[in-house]
Amino acid sequence: MTRKERFEKIIEFFKQNMPVAETELHHSNPYQLIVATILSAQCTDKRVNIITPAFFEAFPFPQVLANAQQESVFEIIKSCSYPNNKAKNLIGMAKAVVERFNGEIPTDLNDLQTLPGVGRKTANVVASVAFNTAAIAVDTHVFRVSQRLGLSHKAKTPLDTEKQLMQYIPKELWATAHHWLILHGRYTCTARSPKCEQCGIAEYCKEYPRLARKM
Repeated sequence: MTRKERFEKIIEFFKQNMPVAETELHHSNPYQLIVATILSAQCTDKRVNIITPAFFEAFPFPQVLANAQQESVFEIIKSCSYPNNKAKNLIGMAKAVVERFNGEIPTDLNDLQTLPGVGRKTANVVASVAFNTAAIAVDTHVFRVSQRLGLSHKAKTPLDTEKQLMQYIPKELWATAHHWLILHGRYTCTARSPKCEQCGIAEYCKEYPRLARKM
């Protein structure tokens, strides 16, 4: 099977079996999404969704968060990973949004990446989910699943993976494909003990023969 054929088979499977694929982070606007996405780094969406209701009650707008004390933010988000660093970045992000973007989350990918705590992955998530920009965000799930399936080849960084996925996936599917791969990695192609016997695309997976021998 060629790489192009593998992409086509896998895309067709997801189109048929996961026509709706969306972020599991609860949010109502771009500000809430960028906060939730910053919090989600090395933390589960489930944990983030537990934290954010109290966070948004205390800091409903960037203008409020920009004037917050780091200790106040830390107290609300302390159950997530790296709360000290994230509290600092969240306040810094809000200050930058207020000072440089008139209190509105920027829509441009490059502008997003100038905000504290916002790397390429977070910027791609916000741009694609909040602003319908064609982008593929590569987190640990996307990076792992792409390698296992054979969609990426010798990719050493998330950016390598992103470029390879963009090469083979139609642009109009980039944002959706990001969620396909995340959800597949979260619930089926897990980091430990992947559920290959439940996987609908095992026959197209480059790593399946090796993984199956370990079962």
